[in-house]
Amino acid sequence: MKTKVALLTAAVGVPALFLGPVIFPPADFGVKPTAAQLPLFILLGVGDAILLGLGVSFLVFGLPVLRQVSPDSKARAWAMYLSIGYLMVSWWPHLNMHASNGTDLGGLLRIDLLFHFPLEVAGVVLAYCAYSLFRSWRSGKLTEDAVLAAETT
Repeated sequence: MKTKVALLTAAVGVPALFLGPVIFPPADFGVKPTAAQLPLFILLGVGDAILLGLGVSFLVFGLPVLRQVSPDSKARAWAMYLSIGYLMVSWWPHLNMHASNGTDLGGLLRIDLLFHFPLEVAGVVLAYCAYSLFRSWRSGKLTEDAVLAAETT
């Protein structure tokens, strides 16, 4: 499984790193990064491309794992799966859209609505899921369901 995740992550992340500026051409608004800032922007780009690859790998391989973590609630497993997936894959287009947007305030508002709001929702969903998992574990229900799930697999 680790090899599959690494291969898929690289297969998505490496092209994403190079395609970002092609798909989202950087805006030319007269300000260029300084020599000290440029490596940090490159580091952000590399990190976001890797996270995109890891996010795709999570979306491909992660649901069965979350079903085992949350055997008592399919809805909670799906909510965690979608939230984690969005938190991981959204940064690559988010960063690239910011670089391409320049000083267009309408574009900035669209970026914020498309990315920031769902990121906030995903955080709330994951916090609620963690609380819900704790309550299930504390009541003993999670242990019973986990044993039943393990017996059926």
